[in-house]
Amino acid sequence: MFPIRDHNPSGRTPYVVYALMAANILIFVSYVGIMDNARVLQQFYFDYAIIPARSAEGLAPETFVTSMFLHGGWMHLAGNMLFLWVFGDNLEDEMGHLPFLLFYLVAGIGAGLIHVITAPDSVVPTIGASGAIAGVMGGYLLLFPKARVDILLILIVYFRVFTIPAFVMLGVWLGLQFFGSLSSNPDEGGVAYWAHTGGFVVGLIVCIPLWLKRGGPAYWDHTHGHPPHPETKYKLSQSRIPRVPRR
Repeated sequence: MFPIRDHNPSGRTPYVVYALMAANILIFVSYVGIMDNARVLQQFYFDYAIIPARSAEGLAPETFVTSMFLHGGWMHLAGNMLFLWVFGDNLEDEMGHLPFLLFYLVAGIGAGLIHVITAPDSVVPTIGASGAIAGVMGGYLLLFPKARVDILLILIVYFRVFTIPAFVMLGVWLGLQFFGSLSSNPDEGGVAYWAHTGGFVVGLIVCIPLWLKRGGPAYWDHTHGHPPHPETKYKLSQSRIPRVPRR
């Protein structure tokens, strides 16, 4: 299940979202050539990735930031940039450019800290913007719970675009991350589920002051849970005309 767009594009150009996407892509391109050299790649990750056992001792604190701009492959990068592009623009519009950048960094660092707390003995390098982007998703859920999001659902050979409220898509995503957190072993590598879950919660909590400043529940009443911009009608949106099966 992949989000492909929301129905309320930002009211102004999301320069920070574009800059973060460009930074992640350019940094990945800068080292993708060493991906097939295990020794060089291991040293690269040692220098710039979060290694929980090292971070738990207070070493290499800068990796909480540098790790946020590293990815393990093209699909890892593409997935993260897709989520950032879909959910980041409205949040940047509501917060402002610099506050959104600070929010993104705080969410990413918070996600990294939670990952270290849950796996303090792990020596598996941890990389990716997922924790920070999970924070963006948490803030989006708080501010715009009823925003309409188009998702691409893929079930083996079945492909379909659906339009659903943001709280459904983000709630399902958070539930999957939480259950993944309970069943996974961080010492064995794989997906850093606790970083995703923690980043989401950090982002939601950090957004509470902004939500209260906008009026709290009154903000939802005013915007009906949508970003405060006119909704866009897409030509390829899900059709409401019922399909008649062939006989």
